Amino acid sequence: MECRLIVAQASAEAGARIGAVRAEHLALIGPMAEAGELLLGVPLLDAAGGFRGSLMLVSTEAAERYLDREPFRRNGIWRSHAVQAFRIAPLPYRPLPCGALPAQATHTVALARDGQDAGAPARRLAVREAHLGRVRPAAEAGTLALGGAILDAPGGRMCGSMAITAHPTLEQAQAWWAEDPYMTGGVWREVSWHATRFAPLPYRALPGGE
Repeated sequence: MECRLIVAQASAEAGARIGAVRAEHLALIGPMAEAGELLLGVPLLDAAGGFRGSLMLVSTEAAERYLDREPFRRNGIWRSHAVQAFRIAPLPYRPLPCGALPAQATHTVALARDGQDAGAPARRLAVREAHLGRVRPAAEAGTLALGGAILDAPGGRMCGSMAITAHPTLEQAQAWWAEDPYMTGGVWREVSWHATRFAPLPYRALPGGE
């Protein structure tokens, strides 16, 4: 399933101002999750739990309307944001966590960029089946909460990945991904890591999920 990946960077004042805007933000994204327009919405946190931005997966049709209304964008909680085409890998995911908001981070986000050289597409293709063979049982077990490919254009070529795993520390996530064919095969050349946690939103089942 193709959708839009929105990655936002927090402003310098976000920590002091986010409390006044969070309720309006949740009032927007809750109904969107229930309607299937918001597939995922999580904060990007630093190792100490500080807010450093947001990661949102929004249906293609709803993305522009969502950004127009997003309180974090309109009230300066976000300093900047980028929108990219994204395709969710059809894996046997468990339902996204929907209990009480955890006090600490429970998961780790990996935002990976493939190489930009001429051989990059061939490297990804060469190990893609081995990668899928590793992440499929991880999705079944709940280790991989969600993953997929960043595209260079709508309907375009895979040029990176985004994945969320049930590792409460960045070090645990990095050690787990270090054994993946996308790492050992030289597909991912730059990876940024972020702690995160899930708010209790009424998400629909992910493509391929239970």
